[in-house]
Amino acid sequence: MSDASVDHYASRLLQWFDVSGRHDLPWQHPRTPYRVWLSEIMLQQTQVRVVVPYFERFVAALPDVASLAAASLDEVLALWSGLGYYARARNLHAAARRCAELHGGELPRDFGALLALPGIGRSTAAAILSQAWGDRFAILDGNVKRVLCRVHGVDGWPGLPAVEKRLWTIADAQLPGVPEGRMADYTQAQMDFGATLCTRHDPACMLCPLQDDCVALRTGRVDDLPTPRPGKPLPERQTIALLLRDAEGRVLLQRRPPTGIWASLWSLPEHADGDAARAWFDRHVGPGYDEGMPLPAVAHAFTHFRLSLQPLAWQPVSLRAAVREDANLRWLARDALASLGIPAPIRSLLEATPDP
Repeated sequence: MSDASVDHYASRLLQWFDVSGRHDLPWQHPRTPYRVWLSEIMLQQTQVRVVVPYFERFVAALPDVASLAAASLDEVLALWSGLGYYARARNLHAAARRCAELHGGELPRDFGALLALPGIGRSTAAAILSQAWGDRFAILDGNVKRVLCRVHGVDGWPGLPAVEKRLWTIADAQLPGVPEGRMADYTQAQMDFGATLCTRHDPACMLCPLQDDCVALRTGRVDDLPTPRPGKPLPERQTIALLLRDAEGRVLLQRRPPTGIWASLWSLPEHADGDAARAWFDRHVGPGYDEGMPLPAVAHAFTHFRLSLQPLAWQPVSLRAAVREDANLRWLARDALASLGIPAPIRSLLEATPDP
């Protein structure tokens, strides 16, 4: 890559950003390390318009690393509830506690120390350093990968190690072209450019400031790059969820295991088949499993499989004395749903199900 092309890329991108970039995002005002970190974690696999209200609610409740570290996991998951990919929230909480233990309650301004924190990879660490402190680090999120694949005509699925390594080399090579004092803007410009102009579908190539250098546009391969991930059909799982209400109309929730899907969230008791569901009901409630009323099935797509969840409802029920003190079970009133981290499809089900 020549010095001229390096300077051209950065200068054109910054000129575009100054006119068309996003300058009023809540984590930009003020742009503190904590707010940048939180936004970067929330923006992983999630669009800006979805993240903004969650970000504002989160920082209103937990405005800095110290308050996040001092919060309980339930508080953090409740604030995150509905945003999905909950491992991000668990890692965020664990990283804040690590910062409290090792870094005086602040995010470290050190690439290796950031990389050692839960949930922070190479691109996220670079985004924090470049935006919060103006340090010269390249990023390589999904938007940047798409732009670089098109501009430089890079073949191969970007998730492959060899392809990703090549993209990192290109991203690093472009850093010398960024003017002093503009690393935060350059980092934001790359993300904005991929999210709003060089989009996955129907990119605005005729408005693109990089069109003269774009290999994909010149060779008619814009729709082909980046190379898609090799596809395979998603497996499907079917489960049974038990929706139990007591005489006061409260719903019974069960904390999920600390690993796996919806880890550590509060959800309905869920089982793989009718035999397992019946055995749980008999042990926790007693006779009456066959009196459960089927509700409309809930469909939810995860990254690696599709879930079809069949709810069965009972009202009123009470728990056997032997299981009433189980810390992983909790009766919750409808108006208290926001107090716990509950998976979005389960929350929607509970909100849509009228009290008998």
